[in-house]
Formats: sequence, structure tokens, C-alpha cells
Amino acid sequence: MEEFVPEMDGVEENYEHFRFVAEAGQQPLRVDKFLMNFVMNVTRNKVQQAVKDGNVLVNDEVVKANHKVKPGDVVTVVFEFAPRETEILPEDIPLDIVYEDDEVIVINKPAGLVVHPGHGNYDGTMVNALLHHFKNLPENADGRPGLVHRIDKDTSGLLVVAKTEHALAHLSKQFHDKTSERLYHALVWGNIEEDEGTIEGHIGRNLKNRLQQDVFPDGDQGKSAVTHFKVLERFMYVTLVECKLETGRTHQIRAHFKHIGHTLFNDERYGGNAVLKGTTYTKYKQFVDNCFKLIPRQALHAKTLGFEHPTTGEMLRFDSEIPEDMQQVLEKWRGYTLTNK
Repeated sequence: MEEFVPEMDGVEENYEHFRFVAEAGQQPLRVDKFLMNFVMNVTRNKVQQAVKDGNVLVNDEVVKANHKVKPGDVVTVVFEFAPRETEILPEDIPLDIVYEDDEVIVINKPAGLVVHPGHGNYDGTMVNALLHHFKNLPENADGRPGLVHRIDKDTSGLLVVAKTEHALAHLSKQFHDKTSERLYHALVWGNIEEDEGTIEGHIGRNLKNRLQQDVFPDGDQGKSAVTHFKVLERFMYVTLVECKLETGRTHQIRAHFKHIGHTLFNDERYGGNAVLKGTTYTKYKQFVDNCFKLIPRQALHAKTLGFEHPTTGEMLRFDSEIPEDMQQVLEKWRGYTLTNK
């Protein structure tokens, strides 16, 4: 049988990002030496590799090692780290299991729970919890027990996990062939005029900020990505949308909606944690800040998940409630809209 590598929605790679602003008294200094002075415990080889990879920028421009840093310059660098080889240990972490049989498990993941160990998150993940609750889970192509797909740490919602090799191969093929169903609810900045639409554009790592994904509409970089959306509610300055994924690229919904000018509400990594739309009134800004406090993450929930059962062939479909933090914010926006119409 052909091996199908599962798509991993929102995989966080092993990168660390630094940003410095050169002080007023800064004497002109080679950027490699500048970074050696300011990044703790970094080696010269690590800095040189970052320069070679195009991951050192001064004022948003890629530079060579001999570029001189001057007062006021903004220096950014991204270092790539090799994954730490460590045993994944079982941990007694509660899981919200909405369905289980001999082949599959469906889990409703809370926001804040990392799906699998990686750089900076070597324990306390959903995979650690899975190893505690279930024995002999099959490993996917990346060596991760049971995982067919994933969602970001601060995204809540439904995931399917395979309990057998047969289920892993069958479910991975469904995600590969785009026959699974994934519906998300997202609160985004701005009033989307169309009632429904499709966002297309290759998604790949941002050339200036390796922690972000970017959209390359010409298809010259990244991988093809398609997101269908439908407007559910409008709240003057923000919009609640339902998103249907054809593909499962890293940060797909977050990158696609930023690309069309509707960044997800309180998505810090993509700039949604600022007041992007609305009035200049102090009371409005306070209202938005209060909303941010209620949902200290991007307002994104994997609400519906559908797939064909790997053994019975039955089409299974699961739906989850919008989590409390997102519900509270939606209610506040409903009240604001009614009051200010």
C-alpha cells in the first residue's frame, strides 16, 4: 500500500525569533558581531547559518554578515533548532473524548493544549495524554502516536486520532484525498461584504518572519491552499464566519483571512490583537480590550469533523459547542451591535 503522510494543520517548527533596536550610541558594527553581543549563548556558527539562510534582516531587508548596524536599525533574526531527541512520556492529563471505538478516537481539544511535543513544548501535550489513556497507538510518518491531523495550540475543537495501523492509513488517505470534512468558526476583523466566498493562494513560510505563514497568490512559493467561507453573523466591525477547508496547510485560516484584510480577532501572531476596525472613541477601545481579556487567543474553533469510518465505511460526523470564551465575546459583540445601530 502507498504510504500517505498525514497533513498537519498548523505544525510549529523549531524556530526562535529575536528582534533588537540598535541604541542611539551604537557604533557601526557588523551584524554578525552585533548578534553575538546580544543573543545569549548563541554560537558564531549558528549566526553564520542564519545569515546564509536569509534569516537575518535589518530594517526588513535581508543582509549579509558584513552589513553594518547603525543607531535606530531594527535587527531581526530567526534561528532554527534541531528537534530535541527525547522520549515522549505518558502524562495523566484529562481528555474530552466525544467518541471512541476499537479504531478511532474523537477528541474536543481545549485552547491552550499543544497537540504534540516540539521545540519549547516537550511535555504536557495531547500526545502525552494519549499515551496515558491508550496503549499501543500506531505512529504516523513523523513518529507521533495516533495523529492524523492537528490544530494550533490556541485553537480549540475536534481532532480524530487513530488507534490501529489500518485506521491511521485509512484516515490519512482521506485527509490526503480531501474527502474528510472540517468546518471551523472564526471571528474576524472587519465587515465581510460577500455572504460567501473562496480564498485561494499558496501558503508558505513568511520570508521576513519565520513564525508566520504568508500567502503567495502567484504560486511561486508554498503549497496550494483553498478555504471556503460563509458569513454567519455581522457585528459592525467584526464578522463571524464558517470556514470549510479543502487543504490543511499550516495556519491556513489565519493566513488566508489576513491576506484578504480580515485578520482573526485577537490573533497576536498575525496582528489581530490590535484595534483594527471601528471608531476612535475611548469607550470603543475599552470594549475591545475587554473582549481581548475574555478570549486571550485567536477566535478560532474547529467545530465540525466528518470522516468515513475505516472499518465500517459509515460516514461519521461530529459537532462541538463553541467554547465559553468565544461565546462570551460573541454575546458582547451582539450587545454592542444592538446598542449602536
